Amino acid sequence: MAQQPKNQNIETAQNVGEAVSKVENFFKENGKKISIISAAVAVIAVVIIAVSQLYIKPLKAEAAGQTFVAEQYFRAADYEKALNGDGNSLGFAQIVDEYGSKAGKAVYLYAGVCELQLGNADNAISYLKKYNGKDVILAARAECCLGDAYAMKEDYKGALSQYEKAASVANNAYAAGYLLKAGLMAEELGNNAKALSLYEQIKKEYPQTLEGFEIEKYIQRIQVK
Repeated sequence: MAQQPKNQNIETAQNVGEAVSKVENFFKENGKKISIISAAVAVIAVVIIAVSQLYIKPLKAEAAGQTFVAEQYFRAADYEKALNGDGNSLGFAQIVDEYGSKAGKAVYLYAGVCELQLGNADNAISYLKKYNGKDVILAARAECCLGDAYAMKEDYKGALSQYEKAASVANNAYAAGYLLKAGLMAEELGNNAKALSLYEQIKKEYPQTLEGFEIEKYIQRIQVK
């Protein structure tokens, strides 16, 4: 991508190794086979390195260059050109088809948001489900956008679930907005107790947000009901 998202989480992995003793006889009996296998492994390693240097890295650089124009259209809210291109530069849909995740994980989020803005809920869901970035803000936003897509389809139960997922990704000010949307979906489903619980959560945990300042009117509306 032209610009990598900030605050990315660092993935860690624990490698567990097991030592095996008393293998001298095995090596004596199978030394020739082992030599052949070792040589084959070395050749495979050389091929993998060559593919990475000569194909994958240039492809990623090419893909990153292609996203630049699409991002500019996205920032200008020209979602049609951002998604489908302008005839000269590729849009996110074409970038996904041609490069996939080599163009960066965020291309799926970009494409999903474009489809959502253009009113194509099913296409938006398809793209957004493929986004698996580790940045918590963008991950939460993707869950919220999925909720918006389900709400567009009048699948309020699905929307409620997605908004709650979005709110659970990170404890920050954005969560208040996701909880408010979840509360509205609960109301739409006739579950006023659930809605009230969500609104009370905003009041308690996020009182300094815009949603927190206005949440009392939502609470009173439920109480009147």
